[in-house]
Amino acid sequence: MGKFLCVLSILLLAACSVSAQEAAKPGANTPAAEFKIPPEASKLANPVKPTPASLSQGKKVYDVDCAVCHGEDGNGKGDLAADMKSKLADYHDPSALKDFTDGDLFYIIKNGKGEMPSEGDRAKPDSIWNLVNYIRSFAKKDSSPKPKT
Repeated sequence: MGKFLCVLSILLLAACSVSAQEAAKPGANTPAAEFKIPPEASKLANPVKPTPASLSQGKKVYDVDCAVCHGEDGNGKGDLAADMKSKLADYHDPSALKDFTDGDLFYIIKNGKGEMPSEGDRAKPDSIWNLVNYIRSFAKKDSSPKPKT
């Protein structure tokens, strides 16, 4: 029951966020502002080592806050993303995050991006860093060579 309420809360938050974004949109002829991560945010180094404990903590946050859009296994095919017709990256593909520093990912999670709501002050920094470690781990799970046929 608790997980259901949590997922329901996330869905309501996402719906409110989209509604607020729609209401705040400038005129149709105004180009959308380009999303930019501040250089100082990009330079942030992850102070949390990707230990089994860190990955476990990151998985807990991911399962509650991220899986509904990004998919239970990070494939980008979560139920809400499908409903919103959003195409999200497959984190199993090492190239999906290769151009993002850990600081970039921290910034995006904390501040949101596009349709993705922010964690804001709701999540402690170590929790976000654990989540960055967990997201990075998806690509490592599939790094074994594929058999040739």
